[in-house]
Amino acid sequence: MSSSLAHPPGQAYVVGGAVRDALLGRPHGDRDWVVVGATPQQMIDAGFLPVGRDFPVFLHPQTHEEYALARTERKTAPGYRGFVVQAAPEVTLEEDLLRRDLTINAMARAADGTLIDPYGGWRDLQARVLRHVSAAFAEDPVRILRLARFAARFGDFSVAPETMDLMRHMVHAGEVDALVPERVWQELARGLMEPQPQRLFAVLRDCGALARLLPELDRLWGVPQRADYHPEIDTGVHVMLVLQAAVALDAPLAVRWACLMHDLGKGTTPKHVLPRHIGHEQRSVALAAAVARRLRVPTDCAELAAVVAAEHGNIHRCLGLSAEATLRLLQRCDALRRPERFAQALLACEADHRGRGGDFPQQPYPQRARLLAALEAAQGVDAGAIAQQVTQSGGKATAIAQAVQAAREQAVALQLPPLMAG
Repeated sequence: MSSSLAHPPGQAYVVGGAVRDALLGRPHGDRDWVVVGATPQQMIDAGFLPVGRDFPVFLHPQTHEEYALARTERKTAPGYRGFVVQAAPEVTLEEDLLRRDLTINAMARAADGTLIDPYGGWRDLQARVLRHVSAAFAEDPVRILRLARFAARFGDFSVAPETMDLMRHMVHAGEVDALVPERVWQELARGLMEPQPQRLFAVLRDCGALARLLPELDRLWGVPQRADYHPEIDTGVHVMLVLQAAVALDAPLAVRWACLMHDLGKGTTPKHVLPRHIGHEQRSVALAAAVARRLRVPTDCAELAAVVAAEHGNIHRCLGLSAEATLRLLQRCDALRRPERFAQALLACEADHRGRGGDFPQQPYPQRARLLAALEAAQGVDAGAIAQQVTQSGGKATAIAQAVQAAREQAVALQLPPLMAG
C-alpha cells in the first residue's frame, strides 16, 4: 500500500518537533517535512496540494502531512511579519535548519533514518538546554514566547545564558512591543496547558518580556500578603503556585486563565495598607477585563476570570454563609443559568486555596462540594409550578419572584447543616 503513496520531488526530510520528540522518547503527532531541490510546480505536478500563503507549503494528497520547500528568510521590518522568504531548489537543508528557533528544533531525519544535526540539537537535548540556533533568533519576537512555552513543556530544561541575554536585548530593543495580540494569546494559551506553566512566566519575567506583555501580572512579584493566609507571602509566587495546583487538578484553559488573573488587583494595593488587600477583588475584575480586551482573550476565558476575580473570597468563606447569602452568591455567579461555568469557578477557587505555602495544599476544600450541592438544591425547585400556583392566587410577577426565591432559599437551607458539619 505504501508504494501507492505520492512521493515528493527532490529530497524529503522529517524536521522539527517530530525528530526532537522521537529522540526524547516522547509521543508526537503529525510529522513536518522539508523538501530540498524542488519547485512549487513540481510539487503540484506530483499531486501535492498548495496551502501556504507566505511561503510554499503543501499537503500530501493521502497522509495530509505538511511538506514545505526549503527556504531562507531575510528580516525587512520590525516584528514577526517583516520577512522576505526565498524558497528555491538551490536552498540547502542546512540553510533551512539555520533559520529555525532552537537547536533542539533544528534537526532532520533522512528517509534512511540518518540524523542530520548541523547545529548541535542532539547535544543540547542530552544537556537539557534551550539554545538559539543563530543570531536570526532575534529577528522574530514570537520566538521568545515559543522558548518560554518549551520551558513550560520541558520542565528540566534550562535556558542557555547567551540565549537569555539575546532575549533581553530583543525586549530592550522593543521587538516584543510589535507582537500582535492574537499571537501573544495563542502562545500564552498553549503555554498555560503545558505541564509546568509557571516556567513560561519565569522565563518571560527573566528576560523582561512579561513587564511588556502583561504588566498587570508582572507587578505582583514583591507584593506581600498576610502570612497567616499566605505563608508564601509574595503575591507573584502565590499566583504561580495556584497555576501549579490547577495543573494538578487537570483544569481546562479557562480555569488556568482565571487562576492567572484572579489576584491582579493586589498589584495596585496602596503600600500603606499592605499586607492587607481590601477591595482587591473589584480591582482584579477591572484589570482582568482590560487584559482580556488588549489580548482579545476568548469570551469563555474572560467571563470566567471575571467571576473568579470578583467572588473567590466569598466562595472561600461560604461555609459560614446563611442559606439566603449562599443563594445570593449562586445568583451573582449566574450559577443557575451557567452551572458548567460555576463548576469551573469552583475548580479555580480550589486551586487558589491549594496554591499556597505551609500545609494549605494538603487541606480539604469542602467549599466546592457545599456550593455544588447548594446549586443542585436550588435547581431542583420547580419555578414553573410555583409561578402557576401564585398566578392562580392572583399574584403578579413580583410575588412570583419572591415565592421562587423563598423556595430556593429553603431548598438550600436543607443542604447547609450536614455540609457545615462536614
